[in-house]
Amino acid sequence: MARAFIGVSGWRYRSWRGDFYPPGLRQADELAYLAHRMTSAELNGSFYSLQRPSSYKAWRAAVPEGFVFAVKGSRFITHMKQLLGVETALANFFASGPLALGDALGPFLWQLPASMAFDAERLSGFLGLLPRSTTAAAELAAGHDSKVRDGQALTTAVSDRPLLHVLEPRHASFDTSEARELLAGEGVAMALADSAGTWPALDADTAGFRYVRLHGETGLYRGGYSPRSLDRWAERIGRWIMDGRDVYVYFDNDADGRAPHDAVALLERLQ
Repeated sequence: MARAFIGVSGWRYRSWRGDFYPPGLRQADELAYLAHRMTSAELNGSFYSLQRPSSYKAWRAAVPEGFVFAVKGSRFITHMKQLLGVETALANFFASGPLALGDALGPFLWQLPASMAFDAERLSGFLGLLPRSTTAAAELAAGHDSKVRDGQALTTAVSDRPLLHVLEPRHASFDTSEARELLAGEGVAMALADSAGTWPALDADTAGFRYVRLHGETGLYRGGYSPRSLDRWAERIGRWIMDGRDVYVYFDNDADGRAPHDAVALLERLQ
């Protein structure tokens, strides 16, 4: 049966302490606290720098069975290399430890810069490099360079299972049948981003699951979602689930501390 995985983008925010997180809660216990109140979280530290397998193992150990992490792909790949010549960078990324999440590993999110327009050849080349199973990811990881030391690299998979990938474009040129057909052909989901009109909301069904990022209803990264808006999202998600699609939803309106409260409220509506 299809499921909804509802959570937040990241979990370490000062403004959440003493609000969503109770006063006195240790920072080391924040993930565990959050994981018992929602069903998923985007791991976004991996966007900014290579992590370590020990960190991924610790994150997995902090959450209950059934909790899922979406892992944000490296900005070195998406923003600095602009998807070109990224074979070694991808090997480093997968060697840095995401496979240590085991059964808590969910989709990989590849967020593109807002300036990147659709280029079929560039995108097709990149998507063709992405591993589609944990075994393929481990094989790719074995090609890492010195940016990931051999003693700190994870190049094995406990079991072989499929991997999911999501693309979040932020340029209107992706709102075309050519872009949608390319992603559908690769089985890669196109993220639906709600960003208070900052970027286009690309609502396309290109994979067997849906992925939603809620960056803010009235302001980018700010404010909360109204009860009426949460009702609408719950109805929409419910329809996708009835169609047999897992749905991943992450609130990124963290600046004012509303993200975790909105995630809990949406999850309550779906339950």
